[in-house]
Amino acid sequence: MFAIAANDRFAPFSIVAISDARHREPTWRTMFGWPANDPRTIPIAARSRAERKIWAARVDQAVCAAERPVLLVADGIGCAASAWWGRLSPSDYVAKIAGALLFAPRDAEVTRDGDTDLFASPTARLPFPSIVIAPQGDATHVDAAVESWGSRLIASHRDRHVTRETNAWRQAQRLFLRVTQQVVAHEVGRAEALIGR
Repeated sequence: MFAIAANDRFAPFSIVAISDARHREPTWRTMFGWPANDPRTIPIAARSRAERKIWAARVDQAVCAAERPVLLVADGIGCAASAWWGRLSPSDYVAKIAGALLFAPRDAEVTRDGDTDLFASPTARLPFPSIVIAPQGDATHVDAAVESWGSRLIASHRDRHVTRETNAWRQAQRLFLRVTQQVVAHEVGRAEALIGR
């Protein structure tokens, strides 16, 4: 878990980052240039149910230790793992999640146990707002995941490596806040329509 910036104690979120161990650099690094590879990032390389359980316990611990609402930031297979965790975790853990930024989701491989999808979970919207950010050319490959998770898809033109800068990451935060506010406003409008206001 890492803060938005080392000296930004007023940042709106605690970040729990989940990196794909198969990617040399997380997509959030190549697209936004920040944060750099933080030693507190939780890598996901689970190839069995036992490894998945250990990974989930690390996420539980990070979320419970967070002092602010949590923004999950996941990359590659970490997106499916985060969705699995969010759908199956106790509600008091999930209640701490403000939302998720899911970068370049990818499918799981067949595991050592023979599972075809280690992160299969009940089909339901994620219990928190989420944004899937995919490089422009990959956006069509993630449509099924976006629909299943109830996410908003953003196809990014920023697929080249950028230099480290916190402004790009803060822009990503602001984007999440703006979309979250739109989701909340939409849900409030729907609720008011249902009760006849």
